[in-house]
Amino acid sequence: MSSAGRELRKIAIQGERGSNSHMAALEMLGAGVEIVPCTMSADVIDAVVAGRVDGAVLPIENSLHGSVAEHYDLLLAHAIRIDRESLLRIRHNLIAAPGVTLEDVRHVISHPVALSQCRRYLGAMKNARAMPFYDTAGSVKHVMAKNLRDTAGVAPVLAAQEYGAHVLVEGIEDNALNFTRFHLLRRTDSERAGDETPNKISLAFAVEHRPGTLVAALQVLAESGVDLTKIESRPVPGSPWEYIFYVDFRFDAVERAEHALAGLREHCRMVKELGRYAAAA
Repeated sequence: MSSAGRELRKIAIQGERGSNSHMAALEMLGAGVEIVPCTMSADVIDAVVAGRVDGAVLPIENSLHGSVAEHYDLLLAHAIRIDRESLLRIRHNLIAAPGVTLEDVRHVISHPVALSQCRRYLGAMKNARAMPFYDTAGSVKHVMAKNLRDTAGVAPVLAAQEYGAHVLVEGIEDNALNFTRFHLLRRTDSERAGDETPNKISLAFAVEHRPGTLVAALQVLAESGVDLTKIESRPVPGSPWEYIFYVDFRFDAVERAEHALAGLREHCRMVKELGRYAAAA
């Protein structure tokens, strides 16, 4: 287990055990961590802030569906930070109760995003109908809890292992190049997890509401010599047509990163560093 895994014992995730978030947590921190499932993402963050868990693992971006906007909002609003990131290849599998065959399946349930990423395979199932469910791993949990013999879930292999189910068909996703980026989140007053050397910063900033301010802020990053890898905007609640900008940049020297941050603060009415960590890829 990594040094981060030894420090972190209880990790909150959104959704059920056996989910992709569960898999990402195990990949980052090892098999010895205790996974604490939460219903909503806000519950995950509340558990971290209140100290009921040592940290949390949440998805921030999918290579096919884009960013998880709610999680950016939660990062900005709470005293938490990003300590690590990982990239997880997303594989969707058709999973049913032991003894159930493919010919028995009449209903396929899973999270709507998972179903949408398996359209070709599910569309070719002549005798089965896809139906949305609240969670990928939760679909398998439901199938097993209710002993459903005509229903299969779409979920990671870990869900089959977690609930004693059987994988009918592996890898039914339409696109093999499907990755999700996950963040390990901790309270801002906790010690940093892990011993990797940071080379990436995530931050949020807001510019003054006048022409040219965003261009000036981006020019600061360019002149600082950091590598801007992502920028995205989110509306400010209660302030129509004003936006918070979320930025990721990589740096090869701490001095460059500090110069970029100092320059942004001169041009922006708000700058919040969300995390400083080692880039996953």
